[in-house]
Amino acid sequence: MNIVITGSIGHIGKPLTQELIKKGHTVTVISSKAERQVEIEQLGARAAIGTFQDVDFLIQTFNGADIVYLMEAWEGIGSIFDKEFDFVAAFNRIGNNYKTAVKEAGVKRIVHLSSIGAHTSKGTGSLYLHNSVENILKQLPDEVSIKFIRPPGFFTNTFRLLPAIKAKGAIFNTYGGDKKEPWVSPLDIAAFIVEEMEKPFSGKRPYYVASEELSPNEVARIIGEAIGKPDLKWIVAPEEQMLNQMLEAGINEFIANGFIAMQAAQGSGSLYEDFNLNRLKFGKSRLKDLTSEIAEMYQKL
Repeated sequence: MNIVITGSIGHIGKPLTQELIKKGHTVTVISSKAERQVEIEQLGARAAIGTFQDVDFLIQTFNGADIVYLMEAWEGIGSIFDKEFDFVAAFNRIGNNYKTAVKEAGVKRIVHLSSIGAHTSKGTGSLYLHNSVENILKQLPDEVSIKFIRPPGFFTNTFRLLPAIKAKGAIFNTYGGDKKEPWVSPLDIAAFIVEEMEKPFSGKRPYYVASEELSPNEVARIIGEAIGKPDLKWIVAPEEQMLNQMLEAGINEFIANGFIAMQAAQGSGSLYEDFNLNRLKFGKSRLKDLTSEIAEMYQKL
């Protein structure tokens, strides 16, 4: 099949590209960075250099594709430290650009990387933007089938905890304890997407993917063992305190408030209501698989 991948070759895009090429598919990878072209081509894929802001570029690149993989990378959309950036408008614009390009290029099968919490527009913080994009894509004609992939928090998100651990000696969030929540490895997401791309498509429906369930205290223990701090604690901090610290650090107000609301949904379990109604077979990866990488990153801080 001829498959187009948006989002370049990051934690998901690279293993996804490698596995699809291994299976004999023709792959085009979209990247906004010209310096990625050589690396993309070394994987055996074709590089298409452009952005998801350019509808004409998307139409041209999507043309002739059997399947298009769509995603919105927060880091590539806008800086969380830009206080004036409008993330709501940006996500809606990307969703509409994708919709237009898919329709004009005549693509009939879509795999869209969405997110946990995209089942609702309320109570999930800034994650509701993925619900907005899903709803935009659902406006495509009936002959366009879409698989919405909704992963929970990535194992690689734990890397963001390391600077605070280095500075303060603990993990601080507005929820914690021994209640388990789902986590996922980008490798399991890529493997799941490859599997679903080779299965029949029908309608527009969500799919959940996860690797294992861990509590905040278990995450702290795994990270602590990796960095030589076996007594590392996950400490619950007041919401107001966390919010004020984020705002004082210069983080966009929408992002800061959205983060606090998302963590409240994690703590109450409401973020995972639809996930729990659609239980699935978990992937094979485990957070412990990243022990060496976590340790290396921590030592470099």
